[in-house]
Amino acid sequence: MENNAPGALLSSLTAFDPDLHENQYLVYFILEKEIANTSMSMLFSINPENGNLYALKTFDYEIENEFLFHIEARDSGSPPLSSNVTVHIIIVDQNDNAPVIVSPWRAQGSVVEETIPRSTDKGSLVAKVIALDTDSVHNSRITYQFLQVTDATLFSLDQYNGEIRTMRMFSYRDPRHQRLVVVAKDNGEPALSATVTIKLSTLETAVNKAYSDMTEVPLEYDIFSDLNLYLVIGLGSVSFLLLITILVTIVLKCQKPKPSKAAPPCRNSVLSERNSTIADSTLVSNDAYWYSMFLAETRKGKMVVRQPVPKGSRYIVSSIPRGTGLTDTSDSAASTLQVSLI
Repeated sequence: MENNAPGALLSSLTAFDPDLHENQYLVYFILEKEIANTSMSMLFSINPENGNLYALKTFDYEIENEFLFHIEARDSGSPPLSSNVTVHIIIVDQNDNAPVIVSPWRAQGSVVEETIPRSTDKGSLVAKVIALDTDSVHNSRITYQFLQVTDATLFSLDQYNGEIRTMRMFSYRDPRHQRLVVVAKDNGEPALSATVTIKLSTLETAVNKAYSDMTEVPLEYDIFSDLNLYLVIGLGSVSFLLLITILVTIVLKCQKPKPSKAAPPCRNSVLSERNSTIADSTLVSNDAYWYSMFLAETRKGKMVVRQPVPKGSRYIVSSIPRGTGLTDTSDSAASTLQVSLI
């Protein structure tokens, strides 16, 4: 493990010699080898009597992460015999380095300032945060997230590549200055992080500004503002009432009038129901005219009836088809008399 304390025990080696007495007495030592102009005896030491291996310095994974050298065990015989073993020291990484923000660049402790036009479309790239971690692959894996944001509905942040994009277009209600604080966190245990503050300013283009000054209304507006919503509701209500009125008018025009109930027959309608049984009624005042009318109607096959008018010297003459009974004739005559007098 890196960041070890100097003098920490790394391992222990043991050798066996089947000889007796002083011939079995063993001595351990490191075979000299230089790595990057550094001798192994300056990095490691071994107890010559028991074979314990120690580190002489603190190791840093980011500088040196492995060592390869040999250790020899030699007996005390004459001539001495020996054997050696290869030792491979691997330094394990420790999450000791915090991520470093390299983009967008800013001086230490300062705020990054960015400007974008207010007419920026949805999904446009605003900024990209890049952080580096010098730890091992596992510990140096970076994820990004918002720590603070003025409007969470306006911007999105990709947690893996650090891209900040717009989620919608700017509206006139959005403030002209946005403050975004992004934190970059590594995958170590415990996790280390770094933050960057981005001050985002929105600017209108020259064309949009001229148009805004001319019309005195914001160029960018929210389609679903309160005023527009009320207008849509009002137009919809008027259209609905107009449609209902037209439909009711069409239904009333297409509806046929109900036939009125027929009035009960009366004596005054005897002539119509009998298909004009009494074809004619004439008020006469002299016998000569009566006689001529009698002859004319008799030739037509009709019967002529004369009835005197009360309190007068005139008569009512009625012509009746011969198939009509006398009773009916009297009723018809009476009826004719009433009609003629009315």
